[in-house]
Amino acid sequence: MEIAMDQFARLGVRYVTVDDIARAAGVSKKTIYQEFKDKAQLVLEAFKNKMQEDQAFFMNLYDENKGAIWHFVEVSKYIRSRYSNINPVVFSEIQRYYPSCWKLFEDFRQNCAIKTISDVLKKGKKEGTFRSEIDADILALVRMDQIASTFDSEKFPPSKFNVLEVQMAIMDHFIHGILTDKGRELFYTINNQD
Repeated sequence: MEIAMDQFARLGVRYVTVDDIARAAGVSKKTIYQEFKDKAQLVLEAFKNKMQEDQAFFMNLYDENKGAIWHFVEVSKYIRSRYSNINPVVFSEIQRYYPSCWKLFEDFRQNCAIKTISDVLKKGKKEGTFRSEIDADILALVRMDQIASTFDSEKFPPSKFNVLEVQMAIMDHFIHGILTDKGRELFYTINNQD
């Protein structure tokens, strides 16, 4: 599944064949079909595995309780490492050709990502590092839409934009829009520790 996920992320889901994955994994196609009934099941299981890793990362990060700004900085690092090599067409291919996999993304988005962002925003408001007048639930939805928009190849054509650079620019804009003076000072302190 790791090799399949790597192939899907770099090359796109639609054009990677089971033969390609078998060759890269050094196994026969028959071996893959002993574990997965078809490519659709392999796609689903590979993405499910990655989303479970993402969910575990976000839950562990939230449980560390080191503050809302620290949380956003760590998520930013994670996004840089996680999405640096992903082909932007992957998400549109999954949405179009693998609806059960897309449903997993939507469930993750609603039940993990948006809730976590909202909780962190509320936490930052209590800490006094995020502006008190922001609506955490609305901004959590806005943030998720920002993340999703970076993979829209019509808005950000890969020939002109790097997905990772777009993600980081939008994240920087978002965080600066919610910080208080206290939060801004802490944000720069945490960011400069690396």
